[in-house]
Amino acid sequence: MQTELSKTLGVEHAVFGFTPFPAVAAAISRAGGFGVLGAVRYTAPDDLKRDLDWIEAHIDGKPYGLDVVMPAKKVEGVSEADVEAMIPEGHRQFVRDTLAKHGVPELADGEASGWRITGWMEQVARTQLDVAFDYPIGLLANALGSPPADVVARAHDRGVLVAALAGSARHAVKHKEAGIDIVVAQGYEAGGHTGEIATMVLTPEVVDAVAPLPVLAAGGIGSGRQVAAALSLGAQGVWLGSLWLTVTEADLSSPAVTRKLLAAGSGDTVRSRALTGKPARQLRTEWTDAWDDPSGPGTLPMPLQGLLVAEALTRIQKYEVEPLLGTPVGQIVGRMTSERSVQAVFDDLTRGFEQAVDHINRIAGRSGT
Repeated sequence: MQTELSKTLGVEHAVFGFTPFPAVAAAISRAGGFGVLGAVRYTAPDDLKRDLDWIEAHIDGKPYGLDVVMPAKKVEGVSEADVEAMIPEGHRQFVRDTLAKHGVPELADGEASGWRITGWMEQVARTQLDVAFDYPIGLLANALGSPPADVVARAHDRGVLVAALAGSARHAVKHKEAGIDIVVAQGYEAGGHTGEIATMVLTPEVVDAVAPLPVLAAGGIGSGRQVAAALSLGAQGVWLGSLWLTVTEADLSSPAVTRKLLAAGSGDTVRSRALTGKPARQLRTEWTDAWDDPSGPGTLPMPLQGLLVAEALTRIQKYEVEPLLGTPVGQIVGRMTSERSVQAVFDDLTRGFEQAVDHINRIAGRSGT
């Protein structure tokens, strides 16, 4: 599964694996793909440094990258406390009432509420980059579009390619104009923040709009057949995230979440603003239903929603309150029916890819290779 882009980056397969888990990122690269570590949960620079040190020690010299959540426009002089002060009391009460309805216990006195969704803030993302650029990362990806121009220049000065996610051809063209090297066309089926256009439609539109820039297809891809389809649409690789949530190397804190993922079908996700304030595909739960109910107060815009629900989600996860327990995941969850190693996933992807190519060759009247 090689393309011009995979050869440029020195990887065997044009499979880019986004994951919040260092062990998974390293395993993806060792298996011949390109592991990309998600940095949004690292609010302390030392924590990111620790995990990048771990990756360096376990990746066997293979290439890897980092994914940040960084706004293109800088907001000066706004602290997390300033933002929290904007949250209405009625929304705080709605959170309290929903947790009480399901009997979710309080955290112990003095117990931290877990990581908070603050990686969107300019200063947090920049501290992540200050750490990351001391390591030999080969790719910097940004989940909120094009990063600021000085960040793009800083990456290029270090020989680091820059990728940005796009949910429409219009967004993709803006990335190209901003000097981005790779566009990730993320379709409606994907987990996390998504647009409204399906991968099958979006990928060729983006390929045509930004040519000759390489494009990665994302959303609803979890088999070799789907990788072959993405490359047939003009993509130079695939960007996979959800598929790695149930691999044996993943470190999901809740066994109940793993059970729910393995049991879910492709129709058991919903695109909701309940997590961050932006539409994000995730498991449908009574928590998402509560926020999407017209009788409720509705969600707040990003980043207010993420700050509002941070402690609540920590409590739900800690006590494994299953009706409320969820996670971002794409529609490909219906194929995630068993726990497998990263290597086993790659074996399945490559085998399915070869079978798909042979099938198309037979249809075209050519003998398979």
